[in-house]
Amino acid sequence: MIKSIGIASLSILSLHASNVVASDDLRSAVQNPISSLVSLPFKFTVDNGAENGDANFLNIQPVYPITYGDWNYVNRLIVPIADAPGNTPGLPGIPNSEPGPRASGLSDINYSLFLSPVEYGSVIWGVGPSITGPTASKDTLGAGKWSAGPTAVALAPQKWGSMGMLGRHLWSFAGDNDRQNVNQTLVEPFLNYNLSDGWFLLTDMVITANWQASSGDQWTVPVGGGVGRVFTIGEQPVNMRLEGYYNTVRPTGAPKWSSSFTVQLLFPK
Repeated sequence: MIKSIGIASLSILSLHASNVVASDDLRSAVQNPISSLVSLPFKFTVDNGAENGDANFLNIQPVYPITYGDWNYVNRLIVPIADAPGNTPGLPGIPNSEPGPRASGLSDINYSLFLSPVEYGSVIWGVGPSITGPTASKDTLGAGKWSAGPTAVALAPQKWGSMGMLGRHLWSFAGDNDRQNVNQTLVEPFLNYNLSDGWFLLTDMVITANWQASSGDQWTVPVGGGVGRVFTIGEQPVNMRLEGYYNTVRPTGAPKWSSSFTVQLLFPK
């Protein structure tokens, strides 16, 4: 699945090289989608229960923030590699899947840029543009359209963790005239509850609405959560997450369940 989508700079103190416990500041930065932390996540997702069969995704999601003056410019790229059957609704990265046999390859790449102030109050926020290109190697793995629109995120750090929401809307503006237009909303509420030794509980629900679909088949609403931990392997800080979600609302023929495992390499400044 797309996330991701994945969000003002948080201060990062020195990270002690340890195989067990990472700093609380690094964990806070990990939980902030627009922090000043450079990272390289690999998210493995399996969608189960669709009429056409299961779908498997590897999303490579590098994040590279740049600070200039009073603003952070957070560059987020989602490069999805998919193995999926055609004509499967409810997939965030493929809003209008073409009918066809199972295919493997590159799906549509998304790029988002968040502008976020360096100085912030009780709420960290960022806004900017998002664009998806028709980069899929097979018609069944992409929308066949260029699409773009606004994206925004707001995050409220808490003593116990953090909570926030990311939103995005994409409209198609060019591409294959024979393919259906893209008109998709993505809403991603997230919450993190911190435990000891770098562990945390989380929920990160990617809710989508495909406004091109017929009434009753537009929304995909998952419910679930998981567990994560920030630690080090040698001197390399790593964040790992294991999550599971059930689609309580879904289009006809869409997956019922999704499970994901994320390995995120962290590069604190």
